[in-house]
Amino acid sequence: MTAATDGERMDAVRRAPVAVVVPAKDEAARIGVTVRALRGLQGVAAVVVVDDGSSDRTASLASSAGAEVVRLERSYGKADSLMSGLGRVAGLQRVGRLSPDAVVLLADADLETSAGDLGVLVDPVARGEADLTIAAPPSRETEGGGLGLVIGLARRGVEELTGVVVAHPLSGLRCLSPAAVTAATPFARGWGVEVGMTVDVLDAGLVVREVPCDLRRRVTGGDWRAQVHRAAQYRDIALALGVRRLRRRLGPT
Repeated sequence: MTAATDGERMDAVRRAPVAVVVPAKDEAARIGVTVRALRGLQGVAAVVVVDDGSSDRTASLASSAGAEVVRLERSYGKADSLMSGLGRVAGLQRVGRLSPDAVVLLADADLETSAGDLGVLVDPVARGEADLTIAAPPSRETEGGGLGLVIGLARRGVEELTGVVVAHPLSGLRCLSPAAVTAATPFARGWGVEVGMTVDVLDAGLVVREVPCDLRRRVTGGDWRAQVHRAAQYRDIALALGVRRLRRRLGPT
């Protein structure tokens, strides 16, 4: 009986349709390799690349690699790009090209071949063991970059609002069940998307799990551009947390 149950679970994982959403801006050098790696993941039925106002060939190269492409004429930022990608996923579901029970994998455009390691995020969601999985990167990927203040704000905020400790609240590599997509959307603005998503999914009584994931990617540096980027992250995360604190004070509407 146990062997049969395990086999049924593994078969469910193999059959689980996966839609991947990839926000991308000026990633012509990497997007083709990333898309091909994502399309090679088990169960992937569609890869949707949202070109966030790129000035290079990101859109055409993503299309050539086999992605569905949503082209934004100017840059709207990550949260809006993800929402646009989910809109295309919903469109594919309406016309029968994608199952309505598909899970959604959120990936970054710069992962290249390491995008092929993201299957570990899909499996727990496909098996019904989690509604939201979050990639926990190797320790070498979290070192440097001066993100201590931003990560600290995000961790404290999620724990304060939900009582749950999330070690990697800024990780954008995630997989969501249909229920988690419903709970998390519309996303918090800008760089608050991950923190807002985590709080909203936990508030809905759904299961969040962090999953170790071996990835190779760029780490934010310490120059003035990186400092400006972190300041924007801090602002957006603080806003996302503030909105959710206000909701609690106001109560159900």
